[in-house]
Amino acid sequence: MSSNEGLIPSEINLVQFDNPKLMATKSMLTLPTRTNQEQYSAVNNVRSMDCGDYAFEAKHHNCVEVLSSILSPREWEIDGKIFSQKISIQPATNRDVKALIEKFDTYLKEYNTKAVGLCPIKHEIYIQCFNEVIRQVTLNCTERGYMLIRIRDELQITIDGYKEVYESALAHGIRKSLQREHKKSDLLKSASYLRSENKILEAELMKITMMTQQIDRDAAEERDAIIKRQNEELDGLKRANQLVKVQLESIVAPKSL
Repeated sequence: MSSNEGLIPSEINLVQFDNPKLMATKSMLTLPTRTNQEQYSAVNNVRSMDCGDYAFEAKHHNCVEVLSSILSPREWEIDGKIFSQKISIQPATNRDVKALIEKFDTYLKEYNTKAVGLCPIKHEIYIQCFNEVIRQVTLNCTERGYMLIRIRDELQITIDGYKEVYESALAHGIRKSLQREHKKSDLLKSASYLRSENKILEAELMKITMMTQQIDRDAAEERDAIIKRQNEELDGLKRANQLVKVQLESIVAPKSL
């Protein structure tokens, strides 16, 4: 309830309260409170009064205690005056029950509560309706009202346990989601860095490839030039050799005659 108080309209009220009563003003002195011994004596006297003229008062007091455990009295201050409003001790009639049902259905429709899933407004409406039902039952049978309060409190404990588990799971999911987002961000940065590195390496590869091709062309041209020069030198040597051979033959030929 504390986390959803801002979501729940203050106009929602299904529990019947008595008319507001002026309790005190700031100018009035603080009334003396009963001591612990007097309170203990009063409680013991109430619990021991089970017969005679005090039977109704004891039962009434127990009923008021049970009703007070449903909802605490409301207190507020207006212009220095302190007002208090306690839960009603008037028994409910059939008309009151029908009015409760109509008001309950009206609230569900008016605030567009969710049919399924978590809805804090719907939860508050059901809680208040259940409290009013407990109030009505308590006025007829105090023991039944007390048992319903125990059931209500146990259900609230169970709901709080589920909320705690849900919030824990939700927090765990959020942490995992943040970790995934953080890891995804790191991976995206790493991928971006690798892409830029890849582009740089591709540019270097292109440059090296062009240099290699140029070197191959230069080497091929140089090789062709060397081969051409060697062929020319070889042709020159062949011609010189042929000329020398002819000269030798012309020199050797007359001597043989």
